[in-house]
Formats: sequence, structure tokens, C-alpha cells
Amino acid sequence: MNAAASRKQLFIHGLGEKLDSLREQGLYKPERVLASRQGAEVVCDDGRRLINLCANNYLGLSGDEATVQAAVKATEQYGYGLSSVRFICGTQTVHKQLERALSDFLGMEDTILYAAAFDANGGLFEPLFDEQDAIISDALNHASIIDGIRLCKAARYRYQHNDMADLEAQLQAAAAAGKRHTLIATDGVFSMDGTIAQLDRICDLAERYGALVMIDECHASGFMGAAGRGTHEHHGVMGRVDIITGTLGKALGGAMGGFTAARREVIDTLRQKSRPYLFSNTLAPMIAGASLSVLQRLSASTELRDRLHANTAYFRREIATLGFTIKPGTHPVVPVMLFDAKVAQQFAQRLYELGVLVTGFFYPVVPMGQARVRVQLSAAHSTQQLDSALAAFAQAGTELGLLNR
Repeated sequence: MNAAASRKQLFIHGLGEKLDSLREQGLYKPERVLASRQGAEVVCDDGRRLINLCANNYLGLSGDEATVQAAVKATEQYGYGLSSVRFICGTQTVHKQLERALSDFLGMEDTILYAAAFDANGGLFEPLFDEQDAIISDALNHASIIDGIRLCKAARYRYQHNDMADLEAQLQAAAAAGKRHTLIATDGVFSMDGTIAQLDRICDLAERYGALVMIDECHASGFMGAAGRGTHEHHGVMGRVDIITGTLGKALGGAMGGFTAARREVIDTLRQKSRPYLFSNTLAPMIAGASLSVLQRLSASTELRDRLHANTAYFRREIATLGFTIKPGTHPVVPVMLFDAKVAQQFAQRLYELGVLVTGFFYPVVPMGQARVRVQLSAAHSTQQLDSALAAFAQAGTELGLLNR
């Protein structure tokens, strides 16, 4: 074997050792394979039918027939794809219609679409801020925000999660450093804990120190607030948030695609300079068409949102009654705390055998020692399904010694 081949073999061997270490520590993440539509119940590739408690399918629209037919209709009119980025020949009327509808829904001047929400955050900061500026980020912000900030030359500050005193200290530090513009960046809802950002207090601090506010609404758009517009509506601060990023891949249909909404000048700048927008194919027209139909549906009725909130309140109350430790809150993300990574994996596997699909989360997705299964409620769940799932939680918890019964 020559030296070059030997180096390649060492590289592959090293990766194998690292993967084996992850398995031994209980940190390896397996994938479940579905053989059905996404929904309150799913069929896996082994033929099992399970109650699904781990999708971001908050409004139950991912496998909904009306959503599917809206995608089919858009495909028939606009085709499968565009083989182009937006500024060349990749913009259709359906993309502009969706951007206008999102702007109206969110209460913003303009919106730009991305192929993924990760791209929306990844392409946000670098075109707008440089070494003269500062970005202050919540310690538990999503990885896409963290990575997007890393691509930017602005000074980076971090405040302890949801800690307004520490946020003010970082604002003072940025001001003392003579920074030109300062942006506070936060998730509207934090996906692992279901924590809702204190957006009213954040906006108060931003106005006191002349800062801008950006929120990631991936786990809020469509169902938070009186009309489902998001965290800014929930906290009564519509008009006080400067930039909103979000996804079409969760409550708003569940396919893929992201967006950024802001003042027209901000969006125009992103259209000219945001690299994921300039160098990625256009969002598929079927997704744009289906997402547009979802927004129209949400504007016509609060039924799905009301059902989601009722399911959330019911499950939170009943799972706590069983004796499980959950993170407090009102959001449909319900972290059931198990603390140990191996226990979280064993618990998720036992629930799978009992007919419930959940996923164990552990380091590095959550902090060390904070392993959990994250339950996510949907408007599509029936009370009977939730009761069956709760019975499985009780059985698995008893068998694994997690409950005293």
C-alpha cells in the first residue's frame, strides 16, 4: 500500500473510531424511516403504525389532503422546478404572491424566500453588518443563527438564555465599544425547551439602547398569537421587531423553505448580497403554492390553532400528573426530562415498541446532563391518540424505573 492510500485509510479508520465512541456513549443518532405521509399516526418501514409525537407538524398540515392538492395544482401550473436562481430566470408569480402574503401575515414591509430556513439565517447577517457593528445573541439560539453570525465580521456578544439583566449588560458593552449598529438576535421560541422569548422586554431594551431586534420564528409562525402571526403578536410587539426569519417547513405546510421579513431596504439588500439566495436554486413552485394556500386557510379560521392549544394543555397536564418532569410552559414543545443520554434512547426505543414515535435528544443537541424526549403536539392528534400515548409513557416509565407507581 502506498503512502497516499495509507493516509486515506487512516482517515476512514479515524472516522469509524469516532462513530463507535458515539455509539458507546449513547450519543449516536439513528434515523427512523417512514413509509407513509407525515401525520398524527405514521407507518414505519418495518410496518409498525405509531402515534407520532415528534414532528414539527404543529397544525397537522404536512400530510393534509388539501395541502397536497394545492401542491399538485401549483405543479400543474408552474412545473416541477426552475433550474435557476431567482435573479436569472427563477422567479414566478407564485413566489411573489407568497412573499406578499407572508409580509401581510407577519405585519412587515417585504419578504424574501430561501430554499431552507437554515439559509435564511445563514445569509442574513453578513450582508447587513460588518466590523463596525455588534450582534448580541441568546446563548441557546438555533445553530443556524450561530453559524450565520460566524460568517459575519461584526463583533459577537452572547447573553445568558432569556436573561434580561445579562442582555442589558451586553448592550452596554457594545455601546462602550463604540459600535455603530447593534442587533439583538433571538429565537422567538426555543425548540429544545419550548421557552418563549421575553420579546416585550427585549424590545424595551432595544429601544433604550438604540438596537435592532431579529427573531427566528420557526417554532411560532402559524400558531403563536391571537391570529397565529408569531411571538411578536403573542407579546403585543408587532411593529417593534425589525427582522423576522422563519420556515415553511413546520406549521406552514411542513415541506421546506425559509423566509426573512423586514423593511423593504433590508430585503432589497439581501436580494443583492445574501449568498444562499444568490447561489441556491429557487424554492420549488409546488412548495410556494402549497404554502400560499396554507396562509389563506389560516386567515380564514382559527380551528387548527385552537385545537393545537387544547391538545397542548391537555397533554402537559396529564404527563405531569403521571410523575414525569417536564419543562414548564404553554408551547406545544413538551420536553420530558430524562437527563441521561442512554436512558433517553432506551425510553424512546421502548415507546417505539409500545406504538409511540418520539426521539431522544442529548448532547450536543442539548447540554450535557439534560437528555430528554421532546414531545411535539399537533392539531391532528385526537384525544384518544393522546390517551394511548400517555398510557405508553406510563408503562415505559414504570418498566425503566423512572416512575414510582
